[in-house]
Amino acid sequence: MKKEKKPDNVVFNEETQEYHGKLSPFATGVSAPKITPPDVTSWKNTHIVSANNQFKAEYEALQKSYKKLMDNFEYNNLVYSAKFSFEPIVGKEYHLYKAKDESTFLSLILPQECNFNHVGSFRLTADKTWEKL
Repeated sequence: MKKEKKPDNVVFNEETQEYHGKLSPFATGVSAPKITPPDVTSWKNTHIVSANNQFKAEYEALQKSYKKLMDNFEYNNLVYSAKFSFEPIVGKEYHLYKAKDESTFLSLILPQECNFNHVGSFRLTADKTWEKL
C-alpha cells in the first residue's frame, strides 16, 4: 500500500496524523501574505558602533594597566639591582641615587641633605614591591 503524500503547502504531521497549519507561527498557505523580515540594518549599525566603542574603551584600559604594570616592574628592577647594605622596612621611604661610576645605591638620606644624583624616591610595600613616590 502506497502512502499518499500531502502537497508542500499542507502542514501535516506524519507521526500524529494531524494537521498543524493553525498552530504554525508562520504562514502555511499559498494565499497567505508574503513574509518580509524587518530591516534591521540601522539597528545593527547603531549597535556595532556602540560595541566597537566598548571594545576600544576596554582595550585602552588594558593598555593603561599594562603600562602601569611595566613601569612598576622597571622600578622594582631598578631598586632591587641597586646597592644597599641594610634591610629595608615596609612602609619606609628610601631614596635612589646614581654614583659617579654610574652604579645606583639606595639610601635613607633625603635628596636635599646630600649632593648625590637623585634618581627617585621609593617606598617598600607589604608585598615587597617598590612603589615610586
